[in-house]
Amino acid sequence: MPRPQKLSPEAVKESLAQHSAWSQNGNAIEREFKAANFASALGFVSAVGVLAETADHHPDILLHGWNNVKITLSTHNQGGLTELDFALAAKIDQIAFPS
Repeated sequence: MPRPQKLSPEAVKESLAQHSAWSQNGNAIEREFKAANFASALGFVSAVGVLAETADHHPDILLHGWNNVKITLSTHNQGGLTELDFALAAKIDQIAFPS
């Protein structure tokens, strides 16, 4: 399978417009999630792990403050953002806690 190519700044901007809950931070996108409690946050982290394994694309995950989860996506071997990051972001959004 061919490696994904790093997106241009214009393509990143277009993709972020479609994923407004995510924000760019350098060569990555990130989003903060708030769970009702620690158990829900931990379950969410586990569900994101399953999505990541299925996609073979692994985010940085930080569970903090007992119910907050920060997800950071980047394609490290491309030195920035690729379509893989936005595809996984969309899947994560589908399982996210309701606002």
